[in-house]
Amino acid sequence: MPILAAFMVPHPPLIIPEVGRGGELKVQETIDSYKSVAGQIADLEPETIIITSPHSIMYADYFHISPGKRAKGSFVSFGAPDVSFDEIYDEELRDAICEIAKKNNFPAGTLGERDPELDHGTMVPLYFIRQKFTGAKIIRIGLAGLDLLEHYRLGEYIREAIDKTGRKVVFVASGDLSHKLKEDGPYGYAPEGPAYDERIMDVAKRASFGEMFDFGEDFCDKAAECGHRSFVIMAGALDATAVDAKVYSHQDVTGVGYGVASFYPTGLDNNRRFRSIYSEKLAAELKEKRDNADDYVQLARASLESYILRRTTIHVPEGLPKEMLERQAGAFVSIHKAGRLRGCIGTILPTTDSVAEEIIQNAISASTRDPRFEPITPEELPLLDINVDVLGEPEDIDSPDELDVKKYGVIVSCGAKRGLLLPDLDGVDTVEEQIDIARRKGGILDDEEIKLQRFEVVRHI
Repeated sequence: MPILAAFMVPHPPLIIPEVGRGGELKVQETIDSYKSVAGQIADLEPETIIITSPHSIMYADYFHISPGKRAKGSFVSFGAPDVSFDEIYDEELRDAICEIAKKNNFPAGTLGERDPELDHGTMVPLYFIRQKFTGAKIIRIGLAGLDLLEHYRLGEYIREAIDKTGRKVVFVASGDLSHKLKEDGPYGYAPEGPAYDERIMDVAKRASFGEMFDFGEDFCDKAAECGHRSFVIMAGALDATAVDAKVYSHQDVTGVGYGVASFYPTGLDNNRRFRSIYSEKLAAELKEKRDNADDYVQLARASLESYILRRTTIHVPEGLPKEMLERQAGAFVSIHKAGRLRGCIGTILPTTDSVAEEIIQNAISASTRDPRFEPITPEELPLLDINVDVLGEPEDIDSPDELDVKKYGVIVSCGAKRGLLLPDLDGVDTVEEQIDIARRKGGILDDEEIKLQRFEVVRHI
């Protein structure tokens, strides 16, 4: 079996003695676990070590795989310039991964390198590995702003490339856990922090990789986790594979979680095709929801499906409620996939003769013209969750005290610049956050004087 083993490891520069200068002793348990992992990798004698790192080059809609023949790096930015690396890339396996991605129209490849130097998410694992084993080329892969299903899919393509080339590979998923574990830690405390660590270490102990999809985006953001998507790519590389899992340690003494675990393949297991299982479950749940959706959501879906599948804009259908045909109002269409925003565009004030026409045009824009995302593909349609917000008239307010994040959306204006945020959004818990996000969306600087407006919405889900 080409994947010899996979390892989940943290990457705090603190644990490098030349950086920690004695401070590393507080995480001695993690260091001991790391040394055990390095020894196991040496015993396996892989030809290639694949490292996924949250601190490599990252794009919102593209997985960056480091190009070139080799790369260097050091801990100079952490005060230890003498700890350095000169690593050779496995070009053949990397090219095979890129070829498979291209064949499947998947957003991964070697384009867009901004900094060729190795990042600390890659170098910390290599520090321990190279003390035990100097063989093996490497491949370095960054994360993306895409949903977890796409991270898992990348892992599947990596596995396909490994099988194609016959490489003996060790997979290292580099990533710290929560950064919000202690009040006196460098990032403070949030209750989601220890909850994240407890859940992910339990998942690692049981190798229940399918449960990684159940970690919501809002939950992960509040926990300030680092490595979740790195772990999901690793899980994808072990798709349909039974594994022997072992957790070596979990420490949270610095306010940041460090977990170390190993996963050794033991054979094929078609019950562990976690992306396929999750996608089928999600599609079934969304179909039931879709079948029971109201006319607003049904119209938005019909509009975007017609445009994505046939590039045609539908006419206003017959039989819609009177209020959709005769009322004029702004409307937003929001699209999520696997719990992650996939597109959202709308109008503050009406631009057409009816709410129905507003929804038709904004559904097309949200699915194909949101500048933050690539256009939605036909394959994604069964996995989309669609909401429609119909806006009430904006009203001027004199103070943030007149806002309520659950009840009112906000419009922040400064001259011709204007930013809007809908109410009752996941992860937006305070009026201050709501105003700040709307301000940033409008390109309004912190020191610029602003005008506030609020509005109510009717949300159709």
